[in-house]
Amino acid sequence: MRPGKGLVLIVEDDRNIAAVQELYLARDGFDTCVETDGLRGLDAVGQLRPVAIVLDVSLPGLDGVTFCRRLREREDWTPVLMVTARVDETDRILGLELGADDYVTKPFSPGELVARVNTVLRRTQGPPGGRPQVVGPLRVDPARRTVHRDGAEVELTATEFNLLAHLLQHRGRVFTRRQLLAHVWGEETYRDPRVVDVYVSQLRSKLGDASPIRTVRGVGYGATDTPA
Repeated sequence: MRPGKGLVLIVEDDRNIAAVQELYLARDGFDTCVETDGLRGLDAVGQLRPVAIVLDVSLPGLDGVTFCRRLREREDWTPVLMVTARVDETDRILGLELGADDYVTKPFSPGELVARVNTVLRRTQGPPGGRPQVVGPLRVDPARRTVHRDGAEVELTATEFNLLAHLLQHRGRVFTRRQLLAHVWGEETYRDPRVVDVYVSQLRSKLGDASPIRTVRGVGYGATDTPA
């Protein structure tokens, strides 16, 4: 065990699943706390300040999608890994749009869950520090992990920031979705490359007409020296 990795809040109403998640996370060096109700889980975030949240979609009291929405509305950017048993991808995509950092679908291996938690936490550290980059009214500071538009800070999730920073670091280059999954998510074989489209859409929504991201049809995405 590697102690000192921080506390992971598990919000899961199936106690058997929660027990397995606790066991494997503890083996990897995490402390854990389990809540079986969405409302109590949301309250626990403020009290415990976890390093990450493993969040089931189907919960009593408050479902996982609404949980994530409320968490982000109060500008809490704790990394969230959503867990869903539903075959339909609607909840997964909606969860990502509301600020979840990743998802797994049931049934999943406990080892995969732990690996994804670690990957999400690595993303919060982001790329190595570097000089701030300015594109039109947009200023991106990799060292401080901040984004400002016309002097006002734009709140981004860890994954949104890493995607934007990566594209800006390689301005003029076009990346396929698979390449972005490999560079930003750390796994080229991610289940669905359309996840990249969701994050690009979210970035464009938050940055507005200051967004430097351009779409190259049939290829993928890149960043320009001026707002796209």
